[in-house]
Amino acid sequence: MVTELASWVERYGTGAVLAAGGAVIGALFGFFAQRSRFCLRAAVIEFWHGKFAEKLSVWLLAFASALMGVQALILAGALDVSGARQLANRGSLSGALVGGLLFGAGMVMTRGCASRLLVLSANGNLRALLSGLVFAVTAQAALAGSLAPLRTEISSWWTVDGGAARDVLALAGANHVDGLVFGALWAVVAVIFSLRSGNRPWMWVGGIGTGLAVALAWWFSHAVSQASFDPVQIQGLTFSGPSAEWLMRVLASPAPPFGFDAGMLPGVFIGSFLGALVGRELKIEGFKDGTSMARYIVGAMAMGFGSMLAGGCAVGAGMTGGAIFALTAWITLGAMFVGGGLMDRLLAEPVQTAQPPAQQAPVVVQLAP
Repeated sequence: MVTELASWVERYGTGAVLAAGGAVIGALFGFFAQRSRFCLRAAVIEFWHGKFAEKLSVWLLAFASALMGVQALILAGALDVSGARQLANRGSLSGALVGGLLFGAGMVMTRGCASRLLVLSANGNLRALLSGLVFAVTAQAALAGSLAPLRTEISSWWTVDGGAARDVLALAGANHVDGLVFGALWAVVAVIFSLRSGNRPWMWVGGIGTGLAVALAWWFSHAVSQASFDPVQIQGLTFSGPSAEWLMRVLASPAPPFGFDAGMLPGVFIGSFLGALVGRELKIEGFKDGTSMARYIVGAMAMGFGSMLAGGCAVGAGMTGGAIFALTAWITLGAMFVGGGLMDRLLAEPVQTAQPPAQQAPVVVQLAP
């Protein structure tokens, strides 16, 4: 396969091959995520409500599949993640913690994480479309705009060196076989929850397919890096950086060069649209009132800043980084669960206790003499 990729790279160029592969992998992710209702926000709410039902089981299936797929590729010698930015570069533990909390709170306010907003936008959800645009603008502002100094300040509070200090397996004295076994344990839990929830076939297929798309992205970018003479940064799926990139692609000139992210985002949109078409779920939806619109906008801003602070979104940090056992990714994922749970509690409507009916004064009827 590397030989074929080398011929494609020679013929079409590294950027074009990366973009085409990103589009295909993104379409697979979008289709499976749409059909399975994959959503970290829904999984977090089920977790904190003690339900352990359909949404949580789908997310666990996806996470376990991504983790096992990546670790199996590494053991097979088909993937080397030592050069991935989540492991090789210096990381920020404070950014992972604060960013994860903000992102978790924001995804509850917008009723979906970054990937879910894109999936829903392709189905006709205008709330998700507006939230996604606000998310992209805020992410770009945090990356290289007015919010960049604040992001840099928070990220500097508590840092960690790249390499072994940022690798959970190395810190635990474990290896990739242990990582594969750990992923299998997650898979067992996911299967148990899925069986108890009575998941429909698409929930099983979609959850597993969503996770394997994450592993496929890691493999593909690594394979292209081996086939190309140009330097290629290996990467998995993420939505914060690509969203900011596409915003600048539309607004700025010259546009950023084409790469994996340039094809991935449109691919997810197309895949989700096809999934909704298959399930006959295309429907225009909007805001019900101004209050809910304001909540969505604030939540999208929290997600955009939080994702750049944490180094990724629910998929980029939580699944993509978690699958290679990056320390900051696991901290981010835990913080997302905490932030989402706290915001869900904050937004919960108070329970109205039934009031006893007011006693009516007796009716006195006077009879005429």
